[in-house]
Amino acid sequence: MATLSSLLTLSLLTTISLPSPATGTFWKPPKTRPFKLGSPKLTQFQFYSHDIQTGPNPTSITITKPQPTKTNNGSVATGFGIVNMFDDPLTYKPENGSRVLGRAQGFYGAVSEEENVLLVTVSLVFMGGRYGGSTLMVVGRNPVGEKVREMPVIGGTGAFRFARGYVQATSHAGNVKTRDVIVRFGIPGPMEKSQS
Repeated sequence: MATLSSLLTLSLLTTISLPSPATGTFWKPPKTRPFKLGSPKLTQFQFYSHDIQTGPNPTSITITKPQPTKTNNGSVATGFGIVNMFDDPLTYKPENGSRVLGRAQGFYGAVSEEENVLLVTVSLVFMGGRYGGSTLMVVGRNPVGEKVREMPVIGGTGAFRFARGYVQATSHAGNVKTRDVIVRFGIPGPMEKSQS
């Protein structure tokens, strides 16, 4: 019993004699400085994405195909479950020979059993000019049957670091049979980007 008592006393004394982390001997709280962004800038511009699924050099490929089903209301299936991966050129104008500004890289999938709606995740990668080396990240719901579809900008890199705002997508031209489409992306503003 005496051994147990002396062991408990020794343990208690050792614990009490250790310096407390709260005193700062072993640990000091970090000095925090608030992170400040520069003043926001507003940006407005437009460009075109060429999503080509046919021919010898497609820029969009189907990576999963849906099971053949019918919707709850008995209409033909919407393609629910189909997923495409893409690396589309971004151009200054909608014509095929227009100057390439960058690439739209990402994937989209049909996410509704009842209507023609895609979930789009895309990095808009700018390769030259004023925004060369910068990206914008867009993630959102794209109801392709609507004339203008709005999707949020959730961030970016380079000139678009800490970007926020939205893009508007409009189908400029398309072929229902081949599913090739040219989409106009407009950033109508305000889209804020940090001045870093």
